[in-house]
Amino acid sequence: MLAGNRDRFAFLERRLGPLLSFLPANAWTIIGVIFSIGTAYFLSVDGFVYAGIALSITGLLDIIDGAVARATKKAGPKGAYLDTIADRYAEGIIIFGLLLSGLPSIGLPAYYWIFIFFFGASLTTYAKAAFKEKMGKNLNGGLVERAERLVLLAIGVFMAAINPDYLMYIIMLLAVLTNLTAVQRIMAGLKNV
Repeated sequence: MLAGNRDRFAFLERRLGPLLSFLPANAWTIIGVIFSIGTAYFLSVDGFVYAGIALSITGLLDIIDGAVARATKKAGPKGAYLDTIADRYAEGIIIFGLLLSGLPSIGLPAYYWIFIFFFGASLTTYAKAAFKEKMGKNLNGGLVERAERLVLLAIGVFMAAINPDYLMYIIMLLAVLTNLTAVQRIMAGLKNV
């Protein structure tokens, strides 16, 4: 959804790219992964406000790396590939931090919900990659792409500072929505074969 409305945020990208081009785009990508490690650390010690800040910066850095690449006219397949791989690492690291956070069980043990969320997020990404590999075409869209996952998760992490149950409710929601998104993409892929 947010990716489909990318043009609405183009003004931000046009300003950030030139301003932050003192570092190459790939450096911003790696810094984003480092902030995801910080997010995981703060989650593991129940420092939810700091984890929320680090997670928000991780999301912002995901915008910055592409903005810098376009501003410096160095956007290309190599950087895009590194960005995609780094995004998967960052997401996996953050989800690992959730496993270490000692969140409460609601309905099921917390680690079940976290795994279901991780599986859905992974399958959403894989459905897109597999379609591109097999069909040579892009497959986008769905309820919760990466940007929506980060926004919802950041909201949950900040709310966990008040009560960790709130973060669990967000994870439960993400567990359902990521898997629905994966099914949406799979169905769209099958329809376009």
